[in-house]
Amino acid sequence: MQDVIVYSTPLCAPCERLKRHLRERGVAFKVVDIMMDEDAGAFLESRGIRSTPVLSVDGELVVGFDPQRIDQLLKKH
Repeated sequence: MQDVIVYSTPLCAPCERLKRHLRERGVAFKVVDIMMDEDAGAFLESRGIRSTPVLSVDGELVVGFDPQRIDQLLKKH
């Protein structure tokens, strides 16, 4: 089973598209709101990431909503 996390912020349209994309593929995922979870925000910032969404699949990160790259990452893991 994959460890899939969507790092998101409120009112983020690309975040909602990413979550919909994952649901359509039957992928179970956890949503982390970086506005509410300071540790998550610090984690992303420590990697130079300052935008959402960010998808983590078994620790591998994809920044932004890139359907092809996301699907490749899901198949890889």
